[in-house]
Amino acid sequence: MQEIVVNDAAAEQKPKKPDWLRVRLPIGESYRHVRNLVDKNKLHTICESGNCPNMGECWGEGTATFMILGNTCTRSCGFCAVATGRPDPIDWDEPQRVAEAIHLMKVKHAVLTSVDRDEIKDGGSIIWYNTIRAVKTLNPDTTLETLIPDFKGQMENVQRIVEAHPEVVSHNIETVERLTRQVRIQAKYWRSMDVLRYLKENGMRVKSGIMLGLGETKEEVIQTLNDLKNNGVDVVTIGQYLQPTKKHLAVQRFVHPDEFAEYREIGYTIGLDYVESGPLVRSSYHSEKHVLPGYGKAKWEEEKANFIA
Repeated sequence: MQEIVVNDAAAEQKPKKPDWLRVRLPIGESYRHVRNLVDKNKLHTICESGNCPNMGECWGEGTATFMILGNTCTRSCGFCAVATGRPDPIDWDEPQRVAEAIHLMKVKHAVLTSVDRDEIKDGGSIIWYNTIRAVKTLNPDTTLETLIPDFKGQMENVQRIVEAHPEVVSHNIETVERLTRQVRIQAKYWRSMDVLRYLKENGMRVKSGIMLGLGETKEEVIQTLNDLKNNGVDVVTIGQYLQPTKKHLAVQRFVHPDEFAEYREIGYTIGLDYVESGPLVRSSYHSEKHVLPGYGKAKWEEEKANFIA
């Protein structure tokens, strides 16, 4: 088994970041407006905590992914920039603040995610339910995606998400089965698949995401896409892993855009409804389009028809 090693020697040998991974700095009036709202309402965003490369683009368009249940996670995944430790007590006023911020931003589509709260019996699912309902009550015309943790596979907690009924429920598999123990230390590949299947069986539009560049093989990526399809996933995002700090897992390679395009083609070919695949793709990138059944596949089929013509 290939091991992912994080040390000074590995850092010295790390591949050079290619030109296609350059991003624009966050600027503009819309970006400053969102920045002020987030600060004023004491909200956490995964855009900041996760060092997302698309923050400038998304915030510039007046959108953001809000992270509920604090900004300290009980897990210590090797890829994630969110702090690990003992979280603050539950803030029961947070759902209303998030709903009000989304209302002030006047967004038509919002994304919610959270840290893992394994120290709580309900895994934070009650706050999740309250937040979804608060957002929908104050913003009835806003569509909503929820990027949830696995709740340790406890389906009574997953069921609360189902009952709140957001338009899309996402749970990221993150990597291939072989690398899961190293990349998602406290998670399990098939437990995540069980969560995704449960969501689909209970009527949800289901989404998941994969990072590339951690040492996976092409065959493993294709197998993961098939596993996701077989467990009911509709939408898959595929992006390049970027090392947040020297303490995190090192990038094994930078995947070329042509390879991302190939995985997009494979995903549609095996029957996925929407495949977002590219070096800078992150889970919530273009998520407003992921709400629409058939949209991604129709665009792909149109592209193929135009190419043949």
